[in-house]
Amino acid sequence: MITGKNYIGNTLSALGSKTYTTFNPQKNTKNTIVFTEATSDEINDAAVLASKAFQTYSKKSGKEKAAFLRVIAKEIEALGEKLIEVYTSESGLPTGRAMGERGRTVGQLRAFAAHLEEGSWVSASIDTAQPNRQPIPKVDLRKMLVPLGPIVVFGASNFPLAFSTAGGDTAAALAAGCPVLVKSHPMHAGTGELVASAIIKAAQNTGMPNGVFSNLNSSGIEVGQKLVQHPVVKGVGFTGSIKGGRALFDLAANRPEPIPVFAEMGSVNPVVILPEALQEKASEWAKTYAGSITLGAGQFCTNPGLLLAIKSDQLHQFSQVLAEEIVKVEPSCMLHPAIVGAYESNKANVVSQNGIEVLAGYSQEVKGNYGRQIVSKVDGKTFLENPSLHQEVFGPFSLLVECEDKQQLEQVVKQLEGQLTGTIIGEGEDVFNHKNVTSALQDRVGRIIFNGVPTGVEVCPSMQHGGPYPASTDARFTAVGVDSIRRWVRPFSFQSWPNNLLPDALKNENPLEILRTVNGVKTTTKI
Repeated sequence: MITGKNYIGNTLSALGSKTYTTFNPQKNTKNTIVFTEATSDEINDAAVLASKAFQTYSKKSGKEKAAFLRVIAKEIEALGEKLIEVYTSESGLPTGRAMGERGRTVGQLRAFAAHLEEGSWVSASIDTAQPNRQPIPKVDLRKMLVPLGPIVVFGASNFPLAFSTAGGDTAAALAAGCPVLVKSHPMHAGTGELVASAIIKAAQNTGMPNGVFSNLNSSGIEVGQKLVQHPVVKGVGFTGSIKGGRALFDLAANRPEPIPVFAEMGSVNPVVILPEALQEKASEWAKTYAGSITLGAGQFCTNPGLLLAIKSDQLHQFSQVLAEEIVKVEPSCMLHPAIVGAYESNKANVVSQNGIEVLAGYSQEVKGNYGRQIVSKVDGKTFLENPSLHQEVFGPFSLLVECEDKQQLEQVVKQLEGQLTGTIIGEGEDVFNHKNVTSALQDRVGRIIFNGVPTGVEVCPSMQHGGPYPASTDARFTAVGVDSIRRWVRPFSFQSWPNNLLPDALKNENPLEILRTVNGVKTTTKI
């Protein structure tokens, strides 16, 4: 049941007078359930409760936290068709997408549970004492990763489940031992409350402290700002626009105690199509990218918004086929009228720039809130001279940059801002002959793809989802996969502590049987 209230720990609360509803973009009508925005008092209550919960939750064993995460996954699945129904009504996304994203969400939770059970993620390091060392005795030092404290997670607009209430940021923070305060996304507040109810139920059923999780409604930016500024909050997770992520980063940096903001932001995900690939498979790659550009109405952070290639007859063939294929794709519903409006505005801004040629665009009438795809072209010189062309257009849009030669292609790549992904399309000796281009691209991205498409993010330990600024605020970390847990921890050393008072991960007998570094050697043995 959706109440429209806030979860302050396990208590439902609606003290405020500011209310709002979600929107059904498919029907182009408001949904009926009314949500009450969290007040300053409710925000403070949730934060203080999270701080108290941290004292207990941070000391829970890996097995206890793993059990909690597994029960969350089970409770989300138990929501059944109701969750799918609400998801689609608030997002305009199809049922298949909803079911797939639910699967990814529970899969992430179970992956973190397995990660906790294995236990080596704490990076336990032990250097035993050498009392007889000359000229100065060596003390006993033992180091491991420990949780930061309460974490604020912002629900994402384009992934109502996998990057929202119980998504990757929340799963990673809970796995680390950090209570989570979710600022629910206003576009899918009903989906968020249903998932929040599953988390609260799981917390109660596994004996987790009240306040380990809270879900706060918000129709604007004020709730998020107050959460980030609250003194007990120790970190922030965000997926969204560069403007929004940078605002939170600056807000967190200007606190009396600055805190980290791990934001995954804008990306145009450049695709470099090399000459031999165009010679061999121009039409094939054009058809493939027509599908990738329009997938999910282009509402992916890994959407291929920029295609780069060297001028040739084969590139002309590629652009012709791309233009033909892109208009064959039936447009799909976008997430919200505001997102449609921003897409149309940003698209119009690009195509109005000097030197832009529209290759093709869907021109037929579409339903309200459906995004009409378009591909445009510009020469390399104009692109280099106009930085506004380098920015993301969130939606089914891509810009083909026609470079004069290999040197200009390299120059274009080097001038790009940081990106989540880059792609190389090549055949034969292509990559060897353009190794400087490949190297330049690697410097600008967090993940590089060979002969594929960037859309689609595999959730596994080897996935890197992050990149140089402004793709993310810290390129050293990922927002996807179990390694994302490292955003919510800090290294901590114990010096000369009695063995019986140490955490299990650092005890001589290694009761967890985890892999540790002992006096410089990786081992699972006892000391």
